[in-house]
Amino acid sequence: MTSYYDALETRSPDEREAALAEALPEQIARAKALPGYADALRDVDPKAVAGREALAALPVLRKSALGAAQASSAPFGGFTTRTPSGFAHVFQSPGPLYEPGGRGRDWWRMGRFLNACGIGPGDVIQNCFGYHLTPAGMIFENGAEAVGAAVLPAGIGQTEFQARAAHDIGTTGYAGTPDYLKVILEKADELGLSTQITKAAVSGGALFPSLRDWYLDRGITCLQAYATADLGNVAYETSAMEGLIVDEGVIVEIVTPGTGDPVAAGEVGEVVVTTLNPDYPLIRFATGDLSAVMEGQSPCGRTNMRIRGWMGRADQTTKIKGMFVRPEQVAALVARHPEIEKVRVVAGREKDTDTMTVRIEAAGGDEAAFSPSVAEVLKLKGTIEIVAPGSLPKDGIVIEDTRTYE
Repeated sequence: MTSYYDALETRSPDEREAALAEALPEQIARAKALPGYADALRDVDPKAVAGREALAALPVLRKSALGAAQASSAPFGGFTTRTPSGFAHVFQSPGPLYEPGGRGRDWWRMGRFLNACGIGPGDVIQNCFGYHLTPAGMIFENGAEAVGAAVLPAGIGQTEFQARAAHDIGTTGYAGTPDYLKVILEKADELGLSTQITKAAVSGGALFPSLRDWYLDRGITCLQAYATADLGNVAYETSAMEGLIVDEGVIVEIVTPGTGDPVAAGEVGEVVVTTLNPDYPLIRFATGDLSAVMEGQSPCGRTNMRIRGWMGRADQTTKIKGMFVRPEQVAALVARHPEIEKVRVVAGREKDTDTMTVRIEAAGGDEAAFSPSVAEVLKLKGTIEIVAPGSLPKDGIVIEDTRTYE
């Protein structure tokens, strides 16, 4: 029988949208009062942002902009409602980029995922995420506290010690990257040590079906979460193993890469997340990851939106003929011509020379009509092909690199 974390997981769509209509304006108001959002939200009436459609009209916040703001206003760039001393932790990720961390109950919302993994009182989790500078270790520790599980703060590396600790303590759960548990278990086998791990909560890498099956053959159920250092838990797998269910504390949109425009349900696009965390209100934060909405409800009984998980990177910036072409430029080209529905730039190579083909999905127009805009917006000249509406793939790719250098 499924044990839900709380009643929020099984709300009806109407109940969820009603709660959103109440919580979202409050979060926009918090954000608007912060220096980091002074320009982006200056003319926004928080009360008017009471649903997903209104939210989609707000500008997207990119990690590069967050980093630039932190460079001029350390450490959080004016995006938090607390000072650094008001948080339990301050973390540093590559960049460098600084993230706050709290100690309140399930501050990172990871408890919901661990509960879905069957982890709770009576379990000891071997937490093999890093504890130094970066937040992953504390994110999972905070979630374990929320579900009542004990933690072995194992961190990264020292595999022989990890194997011996798993045996000696009798850890029953694992948290870490998908592949490192296999390394620990194989080391335990080599040392002749038995282990009791039956539950694995993984993130930070690809969980390949063959690896999941390897764990299952050893009696270990392995589920994955999609989380980031900035946002905490975004979406998580359940026993149904049909996509990832969006966490109840965030709003997820799937948009065309380089823009803030939502794509149709089922189409691949960039994951954009708005948090409802009052301490760190990230509004339409672009993750740079690709995914797609899965229609329908999960068989596990949870009712929130599902996404297909990680499907690649949205930042498809590609150097062609020595010039960078970015998704934002492709979006600007689409915006310039109302008759254009979609554009796909294809980088190729012919006789050791780069080529650029711009495939334009439009009901009308010809190559000559679009050529000046292509040259001006993309800063390059290339071959233009007009294709029929609906003919370009719906895979989230706006810049395709077909070059090989063998």
